[in-house]
Amino acid sequence: MIKKTLFAVAAVAAMVAMGAAQAAPDKTECIAPAKPGGGFDLTCKLAQGGLQNGKFIDSPMRVTYMPGGIGAVAYNTVIAQRPDEPGTIVAFSGGSLLNLAIGKYGRYTVDDVRWVGSAGTDYGAIIVRADSPYKSLKDVMTALKADPTKVVFGAGGSVGSQDWMKSALVARAAGIDPKNMRYVAFEGGGEAMTALQGGHVQIYSGDASEMAAQMKGGRVRVLGILADERLPGVLSDIPTAKEQGYDVEWSIIRGFYVGPKVSDADYQWWVGTFDKMLASEEYAKLREAQGLFPFNKTGAELDAYVKERVKHYTELAKDFGMVAQ
Repeated sequence: MIKKTLFAVAAVAAMVAMGAAQAAPDKTECIAPAKPGGGFDLTCKLAQGGLQNGKFIDSPMRVTYMPGGIGAVAYNTVIAQRPDEPGTIVAFSGGSLLNLAIGKYGRYTVDDVRWVGSAGTDYGAIIVRADSPYKSLKDVMTALKADPTKVVFGAGGSVGSQDWMKSALVARAAGIDPKNMRYVAFEGGGEAMTALQGGHVQIYSGDASEMAAQMKGGRVRVLGILADERLPGVLSDIPTAKEQGYDVEWSIIRGFYVGPKVSDADYQWWVGTFDKMLASEEYAKLREAQGLFPFNKTGAELDAYVKERVKHYTELAKDFGMVAQ
């Protein structure tokens, strides 16, 4: 047993050393699984800027777009047709993991790619108009318990999406079956915010990063952040849902994976390079400029996190009747 353990430790050390000695791929590419301008594009641009500014790659990284199924088309294409490309990384998000959990990526699972590194994260936020009668998350819970039909949630995602899940978790924390929750789906966060300001919905289950500018304008009030602990900066005065007694958390991770047949040496080069990039001051500035919060995981640590999240989302989906038991 001891010999096996020592062998395993030596093997890991050898792979890390091999990754450190491995040269950067000749050409690098980041696939954004959507049209230009969205979250996946932002994720690729963070890698592009971070790798180039840190001089981790010699030539500019190319960003290409492969829209379809919130990442499903890219996931299937990389596994089936481009599994061993050493210079290709693909952006993923928490929405990607949710879709993996509920089977929207087809026959492939979380085990069919190699998870490389994170880019940062955002967190869910429960938002109301500045003049809303709801002054705290407790006020929302009290109103939901009294009559869930009088509390209308709205967000930029359909039933089963990340934004819907945030609303559903809040409803469940109030003891309400999410099926009885009133929820209006919009094309994006901008539309949902307009509906909130117009009084068409009472609560917007949005993202923390988009709230800084809105709060400065005095247009909204953030009742709770769906994070483990308080966030830095302008949101530091906003309590988490957990602080207020409600076990509701929703992180929105962004990161990258590579194909399943990428060599160990190339994989370890990516892991080691992301470790250095994520630790750099230059990257921290890039991340903050895009409104993301620190979330530094690579290699085995990211792999374990991703698989735990997919398992958690699968259980949530079953609880909410989104997939068969």
